[in-house]
Parts: sequence; structure tokens; C-alpha cells
Amino acid sequence: MNEYRDFYIDGRWTPSKGTRTLPVINPATEEAYAAIALGTAEDVDLAVAAARRAFESFSRTSRQERIELLEAVIAEYGKRSSDMADAISAEMGAPMTLAINAQAAAGLGHLKTALKVLRSFEFDEVINDTRVTREPIGVCGLITPWNWPMNQIGCKVGPALAVGCTVVLKPSEVAPMSALLFSEIVHAAGVPAGVYNMVNGEGAVVGEALSHHPDVDMVSFTGSTRAGVLVAKAAAETVKRVAQELGGKSPNIILDDADLEKAITTSVQRCFSNSGQSCNAPSRLLVPAALHDEAVAIARKAAQTLKVGDPKAPDTNLGPVVSDVQFKKIQALIEAGIAEGAQLVTGGPGLPDGLTRGYFVKPTIFANVTNTMTIAREEIFGPVLAILPYGSDEEAIAIANDTVYGLSSSVTSGDIDRARAVARRIRAGMVHINGAPGDSDAPFGGYKQSGNGREWGRYGFEDFLEVKSMFGYGRDERSAA
Repeated sequence: MNEYRDFYIDGRWTPSKGTRTLPVINPATEEAYAAIALGTAEDVDLAVAAARRAFESFSRTSRQERIELLEAVIAEYGKRSSDMADAISAEMGAPMTLAINAQAAAGLGHLKTALKVLRSFEFDEVINDTRVTREPIGVCGLITPWNWPMNQIGCKVGPALAVGCTVVLKPSEVAPMSALLFSEIVHAAGVPAGVYNMVNGEGAVVGEALSHHPDVDMVSFTGSTRAGVLVAKAAAETVKRVAQELGGKSPNIILDDADLEKAITTSVQRCFSNSGQSCNAPSRLLVPAALHDEAVAIARKAAQTLKVGDPKAPDTNLGPVVSDVQFKKIQALIEAGIAEGAQLVTGGPGLPDGLTRGYFVKPTIFANVTNTMTIAREEIFGPVLAILPYGSDEEAIAIANDTVYGLSSSVTSGDIDRARAVARRIRAGMVHINGAPGDSDAPFGGYKQSGNGREWGRYGFEDFLEVKSMFGYGRDERSAA
């Protein structure tokens, strides 16, 4: 078993100041295959100091210099894409097809998007005689999750470096191998010492130290709402900026004029993708009450075609969930759905047939769910879909908005104008209309307890920038006199 006791600080691999280690578990086998050092506040101090020193010069680099830097990172990432897919599949259980085509590809895609935006981004504008300029905010603490590890690293590191910030990354300790590989990529690309730093560790130690640190100017956090609240509280003492992408309980409204077979089948597949471990998973499926039973039958058929198993097998659709902790949480929520009277359509507690080890969850569907049930209120983060009947468009909108979350949502209709009208009334940061996919150039983020700030595209640059007004900048010497 390989042990990784070093962190990437100031352009080199640096031994941890701590002595504690953590095994990295393959969720498909429940076996440890690596171990990482758990960082300390002293490790964070070293990384932040390196980033602070590097900011002085890196913040003044030209657009062209940063373009060339991102190009180099992208080129090195491309060389290691298959290694990255292997790392992600092993650490968090993604089937290889998903790891290659979505997980690893997403990180590279966000880096390419950052490069594209950087080429034309307007850092300056003139308002009357005032020059308004956007400058890098400073040292950024980036705290990323295990469910889409490189997606989140790519959409934070890319924009931060593009605008001239320096960073300290704390990846999830549950799935750290992809971040170690990314640090190798950054090093190979020749990113200047101190511009990018990486410290592994627990949220309560490393995440807390980053959030509290007086020399960290901004924290970008993706994770649970509970953890996001702790980050915000820790950051408040130094009044640093906090950007958060948190939990979700996304409604998926199927209107009565939709192609039901297509809409329901697609909805099941989208909900269960990545074993349901996506913050924007459409986990509440709202269907017209008159079509409820027909929708349930379609959903059952769609779920039962999914193959759960070995992530390396080419026909696997769903791998395991990431950990024993996550598995037990999902099992408890499935039991809560049964206890509260929801109709179990397929799946249920326990391991899928034929599997005796690994954190595998049966693709589970509940019907006749009410929006007061636990499975309709709490983010399950597993392959569990709740079908809720509604009576009218107005009721569907009310149910959709009856949640503390507001990350993503969907609406499907045979009438595009009707779908658009419903979409405008959903209180969420994103709405997928008639199955449209996400757009990496458009903003990603949510309302309410799903967070604040936005990632992706040019909107992803904004949280890493300060805005400065220089009054009288446009006057000549005579008018100034």
C-alpha cells in the first residue's frame, strides 16, 4: 500500500508537519489501497505563506503569461487523462465510462473554459471619467468535495489562476488521489512556486485553518450545507469573501403534455447517474396525479435496466457510493421512506443481489411521496428517487419551491412556452428545460441554502476578483488642474 505523506507547497513536495495518516478506501472492495497524511494548521500556515509571497508577482502577470500557463496545465492534464480516470474510479467508485467521459473530462473542460474566457475577459471598463478595474482578490482557499473531485478542482483552480490569484487547495480526504495527481500535473506544467499549493486533511482541521486564516482573502467551498455554514462562520472573523456551492433537493416537473415515456426514463437515468451522488441530481420527480401510476411503471422499468456492480466492468451503470458512512446514511433514509408510508416501487434496503461487499446501493424508487416526508426534504446523495403527484401547474410550482434548497430544477412540457413560464417561477439557480444539458459557459450555483456565488464560464471569474473605481482616471492634465 502506497503512503503519501507529502503536500505540494511552494513548488515542491513537502513532508507533513503532522504524524496522523488516513487510509484511502476503494468503495467497491472496502479495502484500503493507499494512505495519506492528514495536515495540520502548521501545514496550512506554510502553504498560505507561500501563496502570499507568490501573489505579489503573480498578480501582476500579463494576460498572455496566464494564457500560456493555462495552456501548459491543459497540455499536461491531457497526457494524464486516463490516469486521472483511474484515480477517480478507484477513490470514489465511478464506473470507468463515467470516470473517463464525465469525471476526468469535466476537470479538463473547466480548465479549457477558463482559458477561453481569459482570452477575451474585460478586466477594465470606463464609466464617465472613472476607470473601473477588476483585480485578483488575493490568496484563495479552495475546499473541494469527493463526489465530482476534478470537476470542482477544475472550476475553482482554473478561474483563480486565470485572473491572477494564488491558491491553497484542500481536496476531500475521502477521495484525495485525483488531487495528488493534479498537483503532479501542475508541477509538470511549470506553474510558478507558491501559485498553487495543496494540503490534504480533515475539514475540521485543514478546512477550519484555511477559513480562519487572516492571510486568506477568499474561500471557495463546495460541500454540504452543514459544512458550508461552519466555513462561513469561521471566515466571518476576518470578513473574507466566501463563495459556496452547497446541497440540493432538485425538483423535476413533468407537465401533463410531455412525452411521458421519454421524460420519465430520462429523469431516472439523470437522478441515478454517479450513483445519485450529485448536488444537482433531480431527486424529486413531480408528475400529474392522473398520470402517477403510468409514470411509476415507466420509472420502475427504467431503474430495473440499470446494472449495479464493479466500476471496471464495461456494462456497469452504477458503481458504489463513496464510503461506509454514506452507505449507512442512505440505508437509514430508505428505511425512513418505508416507515413514513411512501410506496416502495423498486430497490430498498441492503446490497443488490449478487453483491456481498462494497458500498453498493440498490437503485430505489418511492412513489406516492408527499413533500413532508423525510425522503422529499433531505438530500440523500444516493440512487434514491421520490415520485410526488400533483394536481395543477400551480401546485407543482409550490411543491418545487417548498424546500430550503434552490440549486437546480427541471421542467418538461410539449409546449415550450408553457415550460418557460414554469421555469421562470422556480426558485433555483438553474432550470433544465425539456432535458437540456448544463452549459459550462453559463453560471452554476443556487438560491437559498444551496449557497451563494456562481461558478463556470465568465461568472466563475467574478468571485476571484475585487472591483476598484479610479475616479478622474479619464481626465487629462489640464482638466485635472
